[in-house]
Amino acid sequence: MKFNPIRITMILCIFFCIACKTNTQKENQYDDSEEVEMRDPNFVKGDTNKKIQTTTEAIARANGYDQWDKVKEIKFTFNIDRDTIHYERSWNWKPKSNEVTYISAQDTVTYNRTQIDSASLKIDQRFINDKYWLLTPFNLVWDAANFTSKYEIETTAPISNTEMQKLTIVYKNEGGYTPGDAYDFYFKGDFIIREWVFRSGNQEKPSMITSWEDYKDYGGIKIPKMYKVKDKSRTVYFSDIVVIKE
Repeated sequence: MKFNPIRITMILCIFFCIACKTNTQKENQYDDSEEVEMRDPNFVKGDTNKKIQTTTEAIARANGYDQWDKVKEIKFTFNIDRDTIHYERSWNWKPKSNEVTYISAQDTVTYNRTQIDSASLKIDQRFINDKYWLLTPFNLVWDAANFTSKYEIETTAPISNTEMQKLTIVYKNEGGYTPGDAYDFYFKGDFIIREWVFRSGNQEKPSMITSWEDYKDYGGIKIPKMYKVKDKSRTVYFSDIVVIKE
């Protein structure tokens, strides 16, 4: 949730400061294949089609990344509740053609992400933010050329205070809508993310900490529908999720 270059309103900057990244990708290379081999439940010894080379790929595949090329359309509504305030916006995305439809109480706009102009720029910033929340594990593959990463085999998760593994990514200082941001992902041996920390501009102090809850399976793609902020200031969640496959 994070729209650095163009700040929409103060309240939206607070709400949506956590995920505007570009979609051109290849991961910062480091060899963590041994850790993955020990912990990946889908790893098959000697089967090169099953072997996962990086932690980011392991997280993506654990959430159904192998099903993504079959997705024709995905629909979802991004919601935020804060005190008595409710905010939502809905999206229809056709990833193969990159056509996006934005639906709010005030307007409905359709545009193509290959042809961003001044009229669609602000809407695209919102889409990238909301899509990042919805499909964060897949963005770890899509964005891999744009960040550096560090893997820790054992650490303490910030909300549950339980032992988990940790992946930290730091986006480069150029490109995307909000360059330089950092994320800490906490997960167990199944590579399903349970908690994350967003750190704006790679600062040491967390900008936001949330749990990942209420995972649902949509045609083999696992999506957490609920994110509870540690300080209980707000709740982020998804509704009306529909995944249409070919």
